Amino acid sequence: MVGEGVLFKALSHEDVESVLVIGRRPCMVTHLKLKEIIHHDFFNYSSIEEQLKGYHACFFCLGVSSVGMTERDYSRITYDLTMQAATVLSRCNPTMTFCYVSGMGTDSTEQGRIMWARVKGRTENHLAKLPFKSVYSFRPGFIKSINGQRNVRPFYKVLMWPYPLWKVLFPGAISTLSDVGLAMINATLYGYSKQVLENLGIAQLARTKQEAITL
Repeated sequence: MVGEGVLFKALSHEDVESVLVIGRRPCMVTHLKLKEIIHHDFFNYSSIEEQLKGYHACFFCLGVSSVGMTERDYSRITYDLTMQAATVLSRCNPTMTFCYVSGMGTDSTEQGRIMWARVKGRTENHLAKLPFKSVYSFRPGFIKSINGQRNVRPFYKVLMWPYPLWKVLFPGAISTLSDVGLAMINATLYGYSKQVLENLGIAQLARTKQEAITL
């Protein structure tokens, strides 16, 4: 859901020249800006590495729920897979901005009791050490989808109807996918003062003009 929403925002943005989507199956979106690579092994990019060169940003939205998973299995997808992609991209595009979708409650100390939060924290920390131009970790909470998205589960649609109320009651725990996508684009275009963005920071960056951003 997150990747599809960010894609919609990128394709509609005037400052985005082209978008490359890498996925295991077609994204079912057609657009003049869009190029797509179907790739099945996200732990090995050797066959497509040349096609990854020349891009200014990566918006990394891949992820899974930790429910029912062991820490080893969750780490393989959340940490190992992410670091493999990021390592290849940092080698191909050292001037790239890497935006990683993490999650609200992520544990930067890597020492907490919550398994997924530790793994996400380790992923954020190690991404920040790679030789990119910039790395930003986005920690959205509940996310409101964008109209027209296909990849929204039925139960999530039910949860979204009281969104205006959630926004008033829990402003620090709510984001929109529109804001997440726009904040990623603005982080790439203009930079931002913090590497880790919580919900309020995401909303601020999504609405901040170039001259007002503190580098």
